[in-house]
Amino acid sequence: MNELQIALALIGVLAVTGVLIYNRLQERKIRRQTEAGFTRPGRDVLLDDATEPDPSLRQEGGVFDTLMRKDPGAAPFRECKPQEPYLGDVGMEPEAAASSLPQAGENVQAAQPFADAVSPPIAADGREEAIEFRVALKNVDGMAADAFASVVAQTAALARAVRWLALPLGSPTWEELSPQSGRRYLEAQAAMQLADRNGPAARQDMAALCGLLRELARSRGWMVRCDDVVEAAQRAASLDKFCADVDVQIGLNIVARGSGVLPIARMRNLAEAAGMQLSDDGVYLLLDNRGEVLFMLGNREPRPFVHGNPEEPQTRGVTLLFDVPRVPDGLKNFDRMLALGRQFAFETGAQLVDDNLRPLTDAGIEKIRAQLEQIYARMEARGVAAGSRLALRLFS
Repeated sequence: MNELQIALALIGVLAVTGVLIYNRLQERKIRRQTEAGFTRPGRDVLLDDATEPDPSLRQEGGVFDTLMRKDPGAAPFRECKPQEPYLGDVGMEPEAAASSLPQAGENVQAAQPFADAVSPPIAADGREEAIEFRVALKNVDGMAADAFASVVAQTAALARAVRWLALPLGSPTWEELSPQSGRRYLEAQAAMQLADRNGPAARQDMAALCGLLRELARSRGWMVRCDDVVEAAQRAASLDKFCADVDVQIGLNIVARGSGVLPIARMRNLAEAAGMQLSDDGVYLLLDNRGEVLFMLGNREPRPFVHGNPEEPQTRGVTLLFDVPRVPDGLKNFDRMLALGRQFAFETGAQLVDDNLRPLTDAGIEKIRAQLEQIYARMEARGVAAGSRLALRLFS
């Protein structure tokens, strides 16, 4: 082998070595970039809070922005001013663990902004989310209705009822979620009311609802978001206090004078002539055009009114009852009840008295009206109009 051949062989060996070294360096560079993409993800403003929440106040797994924004300087439950509810401008939490496999027909979805989201369900009053703790789920390829059967059954055991709403794929209209419907849903919501006449919702019930749906989402590869349990519990307590402060019922009593009695038959005739209807509970109800009670008439003695009672018993008195926060146009309907009470008293020779059985004077009536005005002003300031859908839910 001459010198030229040796030189060419050396050049070839060096060239091949250089190529191998360059390829190895490129491979290591690509590996580092790939690993960095998984181990140090950039912050997504649609998925992350601006500040890290206190771990002691959050549920395991993190809780994202609540549906009801909170002003740290204000009371937990603020005035229910109208606002457009939304899903699209807060993130959902991907619950597909690496070791979890989706069920047949379900696709694992990575976290993504809701650029294609629609407005969440609202009824007559867009502020309903202010009185609820909500858990929202979404999957762009749809969620089978029957996948909800187990959690719907489990939430029925909670102390507070849960209402279920869902948006079918390809539909603009929200509907009641039914596990037996055979539908596929783009989005679904489970909502627990924060307060009613039984008191505030318990934090453990809200946490249990969130936990059940997180587990469902994790097993199916769906996105899920829970309201903040701590904030919702504070809102529930404040809301319950507000409700207790304005939850008033006014009774007007028509009682016989002296040792006399009132004929129930006559009372029944007067009630029916005024448009009142006898309920299964044995009280007469005056209903509005929605079927809601404006006021009611009941026997002061433990004996209900009944249809066609041949004995036509007598009574010492009857009571007209007005449920203040549940009645719209409150002053107008109070005056309507007052006029009927006066008519009853006049036509039966009875007297109109208050709950302490003292004669109801004009001054006493004006005092009641003034109290009603104060209650209605407080309810309006809170954004809960008397007799509204929101009020009917809270005072139930």
